[in-house]
Amino acid sequence: MNSEKILSTKQNLQVLYEDNHLIAINKRPGDIVQGDKTGDTPLSEHVKEYIKDKYDKPGKVYLGVVHRLDRPTSGIVIFARTSKALPRLNQLFKDRDAQKTYWALVKNMPPKEEDTLIHYLKRNPKQNKSYAHIKEVPESKKAILDYRIIQKLDNYFLLEIALHTGRHHQIRSQLSVIGSPIKGDLKYGFDRSNKDASISLHARKLSFKHPVKDLELNLVAPVPNDPIWNAINIL
Repeated sequence: MNSEKILSTKQNLQVLYEDNHLIAINKRPGDIVQGDKTGDTPLSEHVKEYIKDKYDKPGKVYLGVVHRLDRPTSGIVIFARTSKALPRLNQLFKDRDAQKTYWALVKNMPPKEEDTLIHYLKRNPKQNKSYAHIKEVPESKKAILDYRIIQKLDNYFLLEIALHTGRHHQIRSQLSVIGSPIKGDLKYGFDRSNKDASISLHARKLSFKHPVKDLELNLVAPVPNDPIWNAINIL
């Protein structure tokens, strides 16, 4: 992953919100949320170090991983800071009570300005890839999203996407099958990679009820510092 310049550390975390119960981070493309076989330091460990230093906490810092984003993507990731908040946040995401909005840059204009996409996704674990089918096939799961074009750039289209289901590589697979793969996403049909090995998919907004407080959180993550993202004039 040639993205060392933009990977998070405890010093440069982009914290969007924090309190005693949870912390929201704007994940950089290239960060891995939780440890895997690569052995790279995950974002969760950097967040623990940040909390330990900021609040001068002795011993181990509690941090619960609530949900994940694919490594090449960017945007909002929520972590639980207490054992009370974690199961409540887990349930909230499981019940689809968190409203997720993504932005994606695509080169090929979708067939319609806006549409609801319904496919059946079948995951291939060996390839770490999901294939979208029009009709249900064995071991497939129904995938639904809404998209709309919100800005036309010189060579790309900016799509805003609302997820109704949370399937493996759902947005990447569904946009690919309609002929609009995400910029940089070689796995799903884009013709070349981004320089930092990212893909131009960003978890832009997340709205949910606080797991402990009587508070509605509406979080917005700034887009990555990249010339094409920076060309967007509706930030």
